[in-house]
Amino acid sequence: MIRRLCLAVLTWTLFASAQWIDHPTSGIPRTADGRPNLAAPVPKAADGKPDLSGLWQRTRGANRRGSAGLSMGSNLEDFMRPGETIPPLLPAAAALYQQRMANFMADRPSARCLPHGIPDQMLIRVPLKIVQDPGLTVILYEEFARFRQIFTDGRGDPPAANPAWLGYSIGRWEGDWFVVDTRGFNDKTWLDDNGRPHTEALHTIERFRRRDFGHMDAEITIDDPQAYTKAWSFPMQFEFLADTEMIEDVCDNEKDSAHAIGK
Repeated sequence: MIRRLCLAVLTWTLFASAQWIDHPTSGIPRTADGRPNLAAPVPKAADGKPDLSGLWQRTRGANRRGSAGLSMGSNLEDFMRPGETIPPLLPAAAALYQQRMANFMADRPSARCLPHGIPDQMLIRVPLKIVQDPGLTVILYEEFARFRQIFTDGRGDPPAANPAWLGYSIGRWEGDWFVVDTRGFNDKTWLDDNGRPHTEALHTIERFRRRDFGHMDAEITIDDPQAYTKAWSFPMQFEFLADTEMIEDVCDNEKDSAHAIGK
Protein backbone atom coordinates (compact mmCIF):
# COMPACT_ATOMS: atom_id res chain seq x y z
CA MET A 1 0.00 0.00 0.00
CA ILE A 2 2.92 2.35 0.72
CA ARG A 3 4.21 1.92 -2.83
CA ARG A 4 0.73 2.70 -4.11
CA LEU A 5 0.61 5.94 -2.15
CA CYS A 6 4.05 6.88 -3.45
CA LEU A 7 2.85 6.26 -7.01
CA ALA A 8 -0.09 8.59 -6.44
CA VAL A 9 2.18 11.34 -5.07
CA LEU A 10 4.58 10.93 -8.00
CA THR A 11 1.71 11.14 -10.49
CA TRP A 12 0.47 14.39 -8.96
CA THR A 13 4.00 15.83 -8.83
CA LEU A 14 4.53 15.15 -12.52
CA PHE A 15 1.15 16.69 -13.28
CA ALA A 16 1.91 19.85 -11.31
CA SER A 17 5.29 20.36 -12.92
CA ALA A 18 3.99 19.82 -16.45
CA GLN A 19 1.37 22.57 -16.49
CA TRP A 20 1.76 25.29 -19.10
CA ILE A 21 2.53 28.25 -16.86
CA ASP A 22 3.46 30.88 -19.44
CA HIS A 23 0.41 30.82 -21.70
CA PRO A 24 -1.66 34.00 -21.16
CA THR A 25 -5.41 33.65 -21.38
CA SER A 26 -6.72 36.11 -23.93
CA GLY A 27 -9.88 38.15 -23.57
CA ILE A 28 -10.19 38.02 -19.78
CA PRO A 29 -10.53 41.02 -17.43
CA ARG A 30 -7.34 42.15 -15.77
CA THR A 31 -6.38 44.57 -13.04
CA ALA A 32 -4.14 47.58 -13.64
CA ASP A 33 -1.03 45.49 -12.95
CA GLY A 34 -2.06 42.90 -15.57
CA ARG A 35 -3.21 40.21 -13.20
CA PRO A 36 -6.47 38.31 -13.90
CA ASN A 37 -9.39 40.07 -12.24
CA LEU A 38 -11.27 37.15 -10.73
CA ALA A 39 -13.75 39.51 -9.08
CA ALA A 40 -14.91 41.02 -12.39
CA PRO A 41 -18.55 40.59 -13.46
CA VAL A 42 -19.85 37.32 -14.84
CA PRO A 43 -19.41 37.15 -18.65
CA LYS A 44 -22.52 36.61 -20.75
CA ALA A 45 -23.06 34.32 -23.70
CA ALA A 46 -24.64 35.52 -26.96
CA ASP A 47 -28.08 34.44 -25.70
CA GLY A 48 -27.71 36.52 -22.53
CA LYS A 49 -27.17 33.55 -20.23
CA PRO A 50 -24.17 33.47 -17.89
CA ASP A 51 -21.19 32.01 -19.75
CA LEU A 52 -19.55 29.22 -17.76
CA SER A 53 -16.82 28.67 -20.35
CA GLY A 54 -13.26 28.48 -19.11
CA LEU A 55 -10.68 26.38 -17.33
CA TRP A 56 -11.66 25.55 -13.75
CA GLN A 57 -10.34 23.67 -10.75
CA ARG A 58 -12.10 22.66 -7.57
CA THR A 59 -11.11 24.63 -4.50
CA ARG A 60 -10.98 23.31 -0.98
CA GLY A 61 -13.99 25.41 0.02
CA ALA A 62 -15.25 26.52 3.40
CA ASN A 63 -17.32 23.34 3.77
CA ARG A 64 -14.38 20.98 3.31
CA ARG A 65 -13.36 18.95 6.31
CA GLY A 66 -10.84 16.19 6.76
CA SER A 67 -12.31 12.70 6.97
CA ALA A 68 -11.55 10.50 9.93
CA GLY A 69 -9.96 7.09 9.48
CA LEU A 70 -8.66 5.54 6.30
CA SER A 71 -9.13 7.50 3.09
CA MET A 72 -7.36 6.80 -0.20
CA GLY A 73 -8.52 9.78 -2.23
CA SER A 74 -11.68 11.81 -2.65
CA ASN A 75 -14.15 11.08 0.14
CA LEU A 76 -17.71 12.41 -0.05
CA GLU A 77 -17.79 12.79 3.72
CA ASP A 78 -15.32 15.65 3.32
CA PHE A 79 -17.81 17.65 1.25
CA MET A 80 -20.88 17.38 3.47
CA ARG A 81 -22.13 20.49 5.24
CA PRO A 82 -21.55 20.71 9.00
CA GLY A 83 -24.09 18.59 10.83
CA GLU A 84 -25.07 16.61 7.70
CA THR A 85 -24.10 13.03 6.92
CA ILE A 86 -24.37 10.69 3.96
CA PRO A 87 -27.54 8.57 4.23
CA PRO A 88 -27.14 4.90 5.18
CA LEU A 89 -26.49 2.32 2.50
CA LEU A 90 -28.98 -0.43 1.75
CA PRO A 91 -27.76 -3.95 2.64
CA ALA A 92 -26.33 -5.06 -0.73
CA ALA A 93 -24.56 -1.74 -1.28
CA ALA A 94 -23.28 -1.72 2.30
CA ALA A 95 -21.73 -5.17 1.81
CA LEU A 96 -19.99 -4.04 -1.38
CA TYR A 97 -18.68 -0.92 0.35
CA GLN A 98 -17.28 -2.96 3.24
CA GLN A 99 -15.61 -5.31 0.76
CA ARG A 100 -13.87 -2.39 -0.94
CA MET A 101 -12.78 -0.92 2.38
CA ALA A 102 -11.39 -4.27 3.50
CA ASN A 103 -9.34 -4.37 0.30
CA PHE A 104 -8.05 -0.82 0.94
CA MET A 105 -9.86 0.34 -2.22
CA ALA A 106 -7.22 -1.45 -4.31
CA ASP A 107 -9.68 -2.32 -7.09
CA ARG A 108 -10.75 1.26 -7.79
CA PRO A 109 -11.51 1.77 -11.49
CA SER A 110 -9.02 4.62 -11.96
CA ALA A 111 -6.18 2.29 -10.93
CA ARG A 112 -6.92 0.40 -14.15
CA CYS A 113 -7.28 3.55 -16.28
CA LEU A 114 -11.07 3.28 -16.20
CA PRO A 115 -13.12 6.49 -15.88
CA HIS A 116 -14.00 8.30 -12.73
CA GLY A 117 -17.77 8.64 -12.52
CA ILE A 118 -20.08 11.39 -11.32
CA PRO A 119 -19.58 12.94 -8.84
CA ASP A 120 -16.08 11.47 -8.36
CA GLN A 121 -14.76 13.12 -11.55
CA MET A 122 -15.75 16.50 -10.08
CA LEU A 123 -14.20 15.82 -6.66
CA ILE A 124 -10.59 15.37 -7.71
CA ARG A 125 -8.51 18.55 -7.93
CA VAL A 126 -7.60 18.26 -11.60
CA PRO A 127 -8.47 20.98 -14.16
CA LEU A 128 -11.63 20.78 -16.22
CA LYS A 129 -12.68 22.98 -19.12
CA ILE A 130 -16.25 24.04 -19.84
CA VAL A 131 -17.16 24.94 -23.42
CA GLN A 132 -20.63 26.45 -23.62
CA ASP A 133 -22.46 26.73 -26.93
CA PRO A 134 -26.16 26.96 -27.81
CA GLY A 135 -27.63 23.48 -27.73
CA LEU A 136 -24.58 21.81 -26.20
CA THR A 137 -22.24 22.34 -23.27
CA VAL A 138 -19.10 20.19 -23.12
CA ILE A 139 -16.97 19.48 -20.06
CA LEU A 140 -13.42 18.35 -20.82
CA TYR A 141 -11.59 16.62 -17.98
CA GLU A 142 -7.81 16.76 -18.09
CA GLU A 143 -7.34 13.50 -16.20
CA PHE A 144 -7.46 10.56 -18.63
CA ALA A 145 -8.68 12.98 -21.35
CA ARG A 146 -12.39 12.32 -20.64
CA PHE A 147 -15.32 14.42 -21.84
CA ARG A 148 -19.03 14.91 -21.18
CA GLN A 149 -21.73 16.23 -23.48
CA ILE A 150 -24.59 18.12 -21.83
CA PHE A 151 -27.40 18.62 -24.31
CA THR A 152 -29.45 21.82 -24.09
CA ASP A 153 -31.32 21.46 -27.38
CA GLY A 154 -34.59 20.32 -25.83
CA ARG A 155 -34.12 16.57 -26.20
CA GLY A 156 -35.44 14.25 -23.53
CA ASP A 157 -33.72 11.56 -21.53
CA PRO A 158 -32.12 8.79 -23.62
CA PRO A 159 -33.31 5.18 -23.49
CA ALA A 160 -31.85 3.20 -20.59
CA ALA A 161 -30.67 0.33 -22.82
CA ASN A 162 -27.10 1.59 -23.15
CA PRO A 163 -25.72 2.61 -19.70
CA ALA A 164 -22.55 4.73 -19.79
CA TRP A 165 -19.63 5.49 -17.48
CA LEU A 166 -20.56 9.20 -17.21
CA GLY A 167 -24.26 8.75 -17.95
CA TYR A 168 -26.32 10.89 -20.30
CA SER A 169 -26.77 14.55 -19.39
CA ILE A 170 -29.52 17.06 -20.20
CA GLY A 171 -29.03 20.72 -19.24
CA ARG A 172 -31.36 23.64 -18.59
CA TRP A 173 -31.19 27.10 -17.06
CA GLU A 174 -33.01 28.10 -13.88
CA GLY A 175 -32.21 31.79 -13.53
CA ASP A 176 -28.42 32.05 -13.15
CA TRP A 177 -28.07 28.35 -12.33
CA PHE A 178 -27.15 25.80 -15.00
CA VAL A 179 -28.85 22.55 -14.02
CA VAL A 180 -27.45 19.25 -15.34
CA ASP A 181 -29.72 16.21 -15.04
CA THR A 182 -27.87 12.93 -15.61
CA ARG A 183 -29.21 9.37 -15.81
CA GLY A 184 -28.27 6.20 -17.65
CA PHE A 185 -25.16 5.31 -15.64
CA ASN A 186 -23.58 1.91 -15.56
CA ASP A 187 -22.70 0.57 -12.10
CA LYS A 188 -18.95 0.23 -12.71
CA THR A 189 -17.82 3.57 -11.29
CA TRP A 190 -17.48 4.63 -7.66
CA LEU A 191 -19.12 7.74 -6.22
CA ASP A 192 -15.76 8.63 -4.67
CA ASP A 193 -12.27 7.17 -4.42
CA ASN A 194 -13.20 5.87 -0.99
CA GLY A 195 -15.33 3.17 -2.61
CA ARG A 196 -18.93 4.30 -2.17
CA PRO A 197 -21.00 2.28 -4.62
CA HIS A 198 -24.01 3.04 -6.76
CA THR A 199 -26.34 1.11 -9.05
CA GLU A 200 -27.64 1.75 -12.55
CA ALA A 201 -30.55 3.56 -10.89
CA LEU A 202 -28.23 6.48 -10.04
CA HIS A 203 -29.62 9.91 -10.89
CA THR A 204 -27.52 13.04 -10.32
CA ILE A 205 -28.46 16.70 -10.50
CA GLU A 206 -25.61 19.19 -10.72
CA ARG A 207 -26.26 22.92 -10.38
CA PHE A 208 -23.59 25.43 -11.44
CA ARG A 209 -23.58 29.20 -10.87
CA ARG A 210 -20.76 31.54 -11.83
CA ARG A 211 -20.98 34.13 -9.06
CA ASP A 212 -18.30 36.41 -10.57
CA PHE A 213 -15.68 36.03 -13.27
CA GLY A 214 -13.35 33.78 -11.36
CA HIS A 215 -15.53 31.81 -8.95
CA MET A 216 -18.21 29.19 -9.52
CA ASP A 217 -20.49 27.46 -7.03
CA ALA A 218 -21.85 23.97 -7.53
CA GLU A 219 -24.48 21.89 -5.77
CA ILE A 220 -24.63 18.15 -6.47
CA THR A 221 -27.56 15.89 -5.58
CA ILE A 222 -27.16 12.10 -5.46
CA ASP A 223 -30.28 9.95 -5.76
CA ASP A 224 -29.94 6.16 -5.97
CA PRO A 225 -32.95 4.44 -4.37
CA GLN A 226 -31.37 1.01 -4.92
CA ALA A 227 -28.24 1.84 -2.91
CA TYR A 228 -29.12 4.58 -0.38
CA THR A 229 -32.06 5.19 1.94
CA LYS A 230 -32.64 8.70 0.57
CA ALA A 231 -31.17 11.33 -1.73
CA TRP A 232 -28.67 13.89 -0.48
CA SER A 233 -26.71 16.89 -1.73
CA PHE A 234 -23.47 18.73 -1.03
CA PRO A 235 -21.79 21.96 -2.21
CA MET A 236 -18.56 22.52 -4.10
CA GLN A 237 -16.61 25.55 -5.29
CA PHE A 238 -14.41 26.09 -8.35
CA GLU A 239 -11.90 28.80 -9.29
CA PHE A 240 -10.98 29.99 -12.78
CA LEU A 241 -7.48 29.01 -13.87
CA ALA A 242 -5.96 31.88 -15.81
CA ASP A 243 -2.78 32.03 -17.88
CA THR A 244 -2.44 28.27 -18.15
CA GLU A 245 -3.95 25.48 -20.21
CA MET A 246 -4.86 21.82 -20.10
CA ILE A 247 -2.22 19.24 -20.95
CA GLU A 248 -2.59 15.80 -22.44
CA ASP A 249 -3.00 13.13 -19.77
CA VAL A 250 -2.89 9.56 -21.07
CA CYS A 251 -3.42 6.84 -18.49
CA ASP A 252 -1.15 3.82 -18.87
CA ASN A 253 -0.78 2.77 -15.26
CA GLU A 254 -2.75 -0.46 -15.58
CA LYS A 255 0.63 -2.01 -16.42
CA ASP A 256 1.94 -0.95 -13.01
CA SER A 257 -1.09 -1.68 -10.86
CA ALA A 258 -0.19 -5.33 -10.30
CA HIS A 259 3.02 -4.19 -8.60
CA ALA A 260 1.84 -0.97 -6.92
CA ILE A 261 -1.59 -1.83 -5.53
CA GLY A 262 -1.74 -3.52 -2.20
CA LYS A 263 2.03 -3.60 -1.67
